[in-house]
Amino acid sequence: MSLGEPPFRGRQLFHWVHGLLESRPERMANLPASFRSRLAERVGPTVAVAERELVSGDGLTRKRLLRLGDGRTVEAVLMEVPGTGPEAERYTVCVSSQVGCALGCSFCVTGQMGFGRNLSPGEIVEQIYHFERAMRSANGAAGRRFVTNVVFMGMGEPLANYAAALRAVRLLISQEGLGLGARRITISTAGLIPGIERLASEGLQLGLAISLHAPSDELREKLMPIDRRYPIAPLLQAADRYSSVTGRRVTYEYAMISGVNDGPAQARQLAGLLSGRLCHVNLIPLNSSLDPRLKPSPRDRIIAFRQTLLDAGVPCTLRETRGRDILAACGQLGYTEGARKKGRVASAEG
Repeated sequence: MSLGEPPFRGRQLFHWVHGLLESRPERMANLPASFRSRLAERVGPTVAVAERELVSGDGLTRKRLLRLGDGRTVEAVLMEVPGTGPEAERYTVCVSSQVGCALGCSFCVTGQMGFGRNLSPGEIVEQIYHFERAMRSANGAAGRRFVTNVVFMGMGEPLANYAAALRAVRLLISQEGLGLGARRITISTAGLIPGIERLASEGLQLGLAISLHAPSDELREKLMPIDRRYPIAPLLQAADRYSSVTGRRVTYEYAMISGVNDGPAQARQLAGLLSGRLCHVNLIPLNSSLDPRLKPSPRDRIIAFRQTLLDAGVPCTLRETRGRDILAACGQLGYTEGARKKGRVASAEG
């Protein structure tokens, strides 16, 4: 959109929108009145409207349902980690990159919704801006940045919406915007190898998380249909190349599903795959899904699985579950919509 203004006006406008998070042209004080009037005429309504916010019992996790301009909805989550002394508090926003998801992972609620559409870069960053505006307002600190980290782990597959996701990243790291460090942004993928390879060429120090969830293609295909196209061996090779180019270790996410992928033999098999690689494993107790056959692994089984990995020299942690009571935990975004399509709204919301 060209409005006949010199280039520096564009930089000023960018700072208002992405740094000061101001969407109302009449408040952009250093822009000429005529420019503000033309902006008001040409700019559409706010990208998204927050329709509902749920807060976890401990007050540290918030989930917002955002309605987009076309009436579709996505969910975004804010997670607070309190800090004391030299350890500053952290605010992480988990963003969605698509309405629904086309990959159909059996344990993921979003994957059972089906695919709606890709989000635009503006719709992605607006999820962060919603929470940032609220915290600035609550603390009376218009110029301070509160959000410290962003994870693309919400609804959708970021690397299937590559151009928009990367444009959103560049907006977030711009010094005229929020000025987030690239190392504080993580892209999570179900394993789209071309996207991983493209991401390695961007010259960005982004974190990469790969949803693995099984140590063999035979099992992973059942849990994640994408494995038929991008099986484990070439996926690990792509991850190794990413580590080699960026110097960043890759995180492998592994949902612990009782009697499915949590046995001692599977732990040893996973250890064999990952030993010696620049990586880290996040073990995630399965959260509520739409498939009643899938249950979370007992804690003692998870601890034993973790110890097998540690004994093999594979760094491994048990992820702290956040926001489960408001259906904001890993794999739960879109629970109500997914349950509605499955005819299980009552049990999902009860």
